[in-house]
Amino acid sequence: MTKEDVIDLIRDTGFGFLGTTEGDQPRVRPMMPYLTDDNRLLVAMLGRSRTIAQVEANPHVEICFVDRKMWYARITGKAQISEDQAGKQLLWDAIPMLKQYFGGVEDPNFNLMEIDITHVEAMTPHQKEPESVPFNN
Repeated sequence: MTKEDVIDLIRDTGFGFLGTTEGDQPRVRPMMPYLTDDNRLLVAMLGRSRTIAQVEANPHVEICFVDRKMWYARITGKAQISEDQAGKQLLWDAIPMLKQYFGGVEDPNFNLMEIDITHVEAMTPHQKEPESVPFNN
């Protein structure tokens, strides 16, 4: 797969499964991230989310996207909780569903998680093994 294939997969699926750790236990949940033009993933978090404490304790995360043809991409990265208003606004404008959870970008319950992508592994059903996809170039 190419970088463009992975970008299409992320944008077409819409949802990914975000993995964090809590102690020695993996925690996975569906999320709706937004891929920026500079190859970061932005994710909206509720202020009471346990994910925030998990990321603060261990910022290494992985998010997996799978489409209906069983193409998948595993995105490994380093996450941080951010107060970046421009990032919040970008996410707010890109994902209309956020309006059911938050009153706007100034809502104190609207937290932003930014994931800097460090590695991408992807595979289609026609491949025998996953491949590393250069992504940050």
